[in-house]
Amino acid sequence: MAVATGSVAGSLVLFAVVSLAPSALFWAALRIPALCRRRPRPVPAGPPVERVAADLRRVRRVLANYPPGTPAARRIGTRRAYDALLVTACREVGVAHRLAELPEGVDRDLERLRVEESLSRRGLVLS
Repeated sequence: MAVATGSVAGSLVLFAVVSLAPSALFWAALRIPALCRRRPRPVPAGPPVERVAADLRRVRRVLANYPPGTPAARRIGTRRAYDALLVTACREVGVAHRLAELPEGVDRDLERLRVEESLSRRGLVLS
């Protein structure tokens, strides 16, 4: 007959550790690497490109369809809004521009045309 060397509680604890340890180790081996790999999703810096493109088309139509006699302040304000949308689209799509540094005039108009063409080549349809 075997002689008991420990208490019953000690034997139960040892049995529980031996029984549960493989399951706990297997769970940890599966879950811990996945928890370490999780990174927060990047938050977009601006509005979605689709919304920017839709706004560009809308403001471009408004600017093109102003009737004769429209106040200059309204035309300038709309053109500045269009330029701000172009800058946003350039940032989202990755097109270099100089709209912010050029004064109103022919140079800025040419830069606006160049930016519109660059955006079109990148897939942002403005028409």
